[in-house]
Amino acid sequence: MEIVRSIEALHAARQKREGSIGFVPTMGALHEGHLSLIRQARAENDTVIVSIFVNPTQFLEGEDLDAYPRREAADAKICEVAGVDILFMPTVETMYESDELCIGAPARRGYILEGAKRPGHFDGMLQVVMKLLNLSGATRAYFGKKDAQQLALIQQMVRNYFLPTQIVACEIVRDSDGLALSSRNAYLRPEERRRALCLSRSLKKATELIQSGTLESAAIEAAMAEILSEADRVEYIAIVDRDFNALEQVEIGNTIILVAAWVGKPRLIDNIWV
Repeated sequence: MEIVRSIEALHAARQKREGSIGFVPTMGALHEGHLSLIRQARAENDTVIVSIFVNPTQFLEGEDLDAYPRREAADAKICEVAGVDILFMPTVETMYESDELCIGAPARRGYILEGAKRPGHFDGMLQVVMKLLNLSGATRAYFGKKDAQQLALIQQMVRNYFLPTQIVACEIVRDSDGLALSSRNAYLRPEERRRALCLSRSLKKATELIQSGTLESAAIEAAMAEILSEADRVEYIAIVDRDFNALEQVEIGNTIILVAAWVGKPRLIDNIWV
């Protein structure tokens, strides 16, 4: 595995290789969820590139940029064992100038749910993903469904800007107790981790209701809210279609049920695709 930190070194490493490129962008603190993306990229491409870059432009003032977990040596070893060919670990100075062009999230889908709670977050996320897709020359790029709104906006950006990369949506990976894997889970104390399971339990309840024939969004949201009372604060429960339009009734095959809540220090998100 080659570890590269400059754009010139990344280009040189890419030029040594032929065939398709699978790209997995990350902010590090790698866990089994990231590994599932890397494994799928490894199975489907000739070359696998992983980036580790904690992108400052997608953190809002007061968020956990400085405290975000960083484990560079451990992450590099994980990538090497997983069969990554090129690990790209740039600095902020490598990725950004002082006066940058900006990419704006769309007016509706970029400013609801996550975008409403974290205004400007998606602008920074799309900006860095655009840069990384261009730098990697990716044939395919792999993103998890846990960040469902992020995934939808990246797909739209690729479509709107006619980028040649295929965006591959990958299933959510959960711990044995049902908690969706996230680097921020490291912030949870044992008692908080137990309470954090209310997110996945609320989604399981939604699934059970749908399977029993309950499709009304209000009824499903009410049942979820009762379970989510274990969280310190619930930011939203949303039932939307794949274009993120609110639904009064679940549409089988075209629905995402999303939840965001604070448990202890971290803000957690989870969802199911119905």
